[in-house]
Amino acid sequence: MSRIFITGSTDGLGLAAARTLMNEGHDVVLHARSRERAAAITDISASALGIVIGDLASAAETRSIAEQINAIGRMDAIIHNAGIYLERSRGDTPEGHAKTFAVNTLAPYLLTAWITRPDRLIYLTSGMHRSGSSTLDDIDWKKRPWSASQAYSESKLYIATLAAAVARHWPDVLSNAVDPGWVPTKMGGAGAPDDLEMGHLTQTWLATSDADAAKVSGGYWYHWQQRAAAATVTDTGFQDALVERLAELTAVRLFEERV
Repeated sequence: MSRIFITGSTDGLGLAAARTLMNEGHDVVLHARSRERAAAITDISASALGIVIGDLASAAETRSIAEQINAIGRMDAIIHNAGIYLERSRGDTPEGHAKTFAVNTLAPYLLTAWITRPDRLIYLTSGMHRSGSSTLDDIDWKKRPWSASQAYSESKLYIATLAAAVARHWPDVLSNAVDPGWVPTKMGGAGAPDDLEMGHLTQTWLATSDADAAKVSGGYWYHWQQRAAAATVTDTGFQDALVERLAELTAVRLFEERV
């Protein structure tokens, strides 16, 4: 059985993934943004290996999450599930970043750097990544007029690219991006057309399966099938430029070599 950490696991796809993995006998560490949100899932957290608390919009709290996980012990897999969708405004995190960018891109980048390296990494992206711009001049939305949908699309482009970069730089880790589809969660809305169950089963399978089909790296997945991501995602030049930009913004370097 595997030990798995899932970010954003108090509701939606993260909670569904946690329930599935725990029902299969795996040890799951949950994550809640606050103690209040943690209190809402006592029915499942009582059976979990643990629950860590921290707001991914804050780099300091993200660091605390990493420290809490490392104190529990090394994970076999990490599912970077947490994300936010259409924010009305840019917002302003404690470090001055756009909130969508901070939660959807910077937090998983930092957790990848700070948490003891697992065997498998799964990053949740979106089909909307195809609408993201490959221009990194204003990655943090300090100059452009705010566009909630464009900011979300770009954050999901970046996270899919990060998954591909990790696969390239860390050959000992299985790193994949998963598009869960437009599913009827609180984020997706009740009218979302995709199957809710299919929305989380790909990431639980990639996190734990011993099947040869699941033991791949650098893939972009949708409902158990590999698909072609936007060409930007597999562009090694863009991967290197993005990772370097994230390192500059966070003062945390993910890869030892300069990329």
